[in-house]
Amino acid sequence: MISIVYAIVALSILILVHEFGHFLVARLTNVKVLVFSLGFGKKLLHFTKGETEYAISAVPLGGYVKLLGESPDEEISEEEKDRSFSNKSPFQRFLIVFAGPLFNIIFATLIIYFALIIGGSGSMPSRIGVVEKGYPAYEAGVRAGDVIIEVNGTKISEWQELLREMAFAKSAPMKFIFQRDGNNYEVNITPKEIEEKSDLGNVVKRKKIGIGSTGMVLKKESVFSAVPKSINVTYTMTKTMIRGIYHMIVGDISTKEIGGPIAIVQLTGKQAQGGLWSLVTFVAFISINLGILNLLPIPVLDGGHILFNFIEIITRRKISEKVVAIAQKIGLTLLIMLMAFAFYNDIMRLFQTKAFLDNLPGFLKFFSGK
Repeated sequence: MISIVYAIVALSILILVHEFGHFLVARLTNVKVLVFSLGFGKKLLHFTKGETEYAISAVPLGGYVKLLGESPDEEISEEEKDRSFSNKSPFQRFLIVFAGPLFNIIFATLIIYFALIIGGSGSMPSRIGVVEKGYPAYEAGVRAGDVIIEVNGTKISEWQELLREMAFAKSAPMKFIFQRDGNNYEVNITPKEIEEKSDLGNVVKRKKIGIGSTGMVLKKESVFSAVPKSINVTYTMTKTMIRGIYHMIVGDISTKEIGGPIAIVQLTGKQAQGGLWSLVTFVAFISINLGILNLLPIPVLDGGHILFNFIEIITRRKISEKVVAIAQKIGLTLLIMLMAFAFYNDIMRLFQTKAFLDNLPGFLKFFSGK
């Protein structure tokens, strides 16, 4: 239950931030906002302030901002045409649509920034603490105390940077540069493929060379030093997210790692147990995730609308409503299929969870009323 509460609160905040981005830029470009809703479906709570109705709706898996003139068949009076979304320039429409994902990324940077000031940041230096016998690193002559300087041309200063490189590694030689006693040495190491459980509980194949870190070091950040640090963390998370999507598309990462609401609940609960920094970085990652996924060029998502506006800016011609309607139907179908697949993965993982199986007889007894 605690995990569910954490997940609902986190998702609600991230959706609110996303929709507020659309709302704010719409107001700045003088577009009339009809409805600002957190959630979909039946409105549970609502009130009107000014010209906008604010609502909390029954299904908390999203939200929306309804703008005047957003629907092609909407009737608009002559005096309000200037405040219609459809009558704004393609660039202004682009700004309104892009603001949602952008606010998610800005929000991720802000919460990381305040977390750095309040609690500091935990980092692991790239010095090696453990080298396991029988693994490629030991066979290549790597020893405890060596410092990783570079991997495949990428500079390494923290252990997390090495983990990101290893996450996308292939079963091919990787060029490492280590430092020992003030001197650098270069060695090629071919990772060994092993099977282990991911954070979602799936058995996945990982690349491993058999080294471990010296441990976590807590560093306090000042108001000023936290600025570049938070921007860098956000940039790194964004880059990792984009790389992850690419590797999933080309098949390097199993599609079993796609998760839906249940997976978010499980992971949020797990991260909350790891402390404030762990939970905050996870929420930031989900915020970036929400922003990046919304930028995918799929009609119905923000990215699809952005694509249409770009085409209109380049061609200086408005795309026909028929083409937009067909594209949105295709996009909606793809989105429903993706959501169904994510739910399927969630359910399959749930049935493989020991805690769920142990409590299943009690659940059945409760719902049967016996």
